[in-house]
Amino acid sequence: MTIRVLSIIGTRPEAIKMAPVIKALAASPAVEGVVCATGQHRQMLDQVLEIFAIRPDHDLDVMQVGHTLNSLASRIFEKIDGLYAKVAPDVVLVHGDTTTAMAAALAAFHKGIAVGQVEAGLRTYDMQRPFPEELNRRAIDLVAKHLYAPTESSRRNLLQEHLVSDRILVTGNTVIDALLQTVDRIHGDAALRARLDKSFEFIDRSRRLLLVTGHRRESFGGGFERICDALARLGERGDLEIVYPVHLNPNVDTVVRERLAGARNIHLIAPVDYLSFMYLLDRAEAILTDSGGVQEEAAALGKRVVIMREVTERPEGVEAGLAELVGTDPDLICAAVERALAGAHAQAKLRQMGRTLYGDGQAAMRILGDLTGEAPVFAEARAS
Repeated sequence: MTIRVLSIIGTRPEAIKMAPVIKALAASPAVEGVVCATGQHRQMLDQVLEIFAIRPDHDLDVMQVGHTLNSLASRIFEKIDGLYAKVAPDVVLVHGDTTTAMAAALAAFHKGIAVGQVEAGLRTYDMQRPFPEELNRRAIDLVAKHLYAPTESSRRNLLQEHLVSDRILVTGNTVIDALLQTVDRIHGDAALRARLDKSFEFIDRSRRLLLVTGHRRESFGGGFERICDALARLGERGDLEIVYPVHLNPNVDTVVRERLAGARNIHLIAPVDYLSFMYLLDRAEAILTDSGGVQEEAAALGKRVVIMREVTERPEGVEAGLAELVGTDPDLICAAVERALAGAHAQAKLRQMGRTLYGDGQAAMRILGDLTGEAPVFAEARAS
């Protein structure tokens, strides 16, 4: 007897982290896997789906220009009842902390459908940082029957909240599954590697590469202005190439391009596809970010990370000394980047440490095994 599992994704990060799970479900004779894209992100979501060769069975197409969190959630709620009636899933799988995941999980709970939360238990215990993700994640975890915690720290958070222990399984993070598969692909495909090299031939290989990402709502306005001031100072060093794929949100894009136009040694580029971002991440010596997933991906590749936030729901990297929290103060950012670059020479040791923090690349198989009741068959471990 098969079980019908409906995986729901809406944003690029969700698609990346759910891709290994969706592929594992599709390969199992014990599962009838169905995929729905809400379209919360459109262009960036479609890029990831193409890279992982995933074709959604359903698309709610909820994205509208200038939507608010409330209008987005209301459109998902409005459309998703019909989807659940049509698919009749045994389990709805969602990921993380997005509006898509929250609305889909609550709607499934209202219909009496079991919910699986892939990446459960991450917490800052500050409702404003990250906003609205902290609330979304807690709401999903409350209604989920299957809580797939990426780390022991996440499991402890769930237990502290008195969630039933037999609902919780520590799996590792699926983002590491996706990362290892993709980096292996880049390293093993000479033609792909050559194409990526050519795409980024504007980066001076004689200089050290600092990769930057930034998009958090809590930094809109003055926060991004301070981040730009820090980047302008770092660009004056002369030994750095700074590559910043700028988020499309006008609250980010407008400020960054106005304040950093013409800045030395800074390449402001359009958002890149997942393969290209993994290439840049693999090539960089240090990472400056406010992203949660990038903290994990960088750790698995042995990269030091400077986190432009006051708190993080992924404390493992900070506790291990791979990451440093600095907020958006330019002085703190510049000093932390200096420390990160100084420690980048120990990359092999850092990679070995990072592989133990967030997963071993087998999270999707553990989730599949839990849903089917079968012991997962793991692939051979990769060399560090």
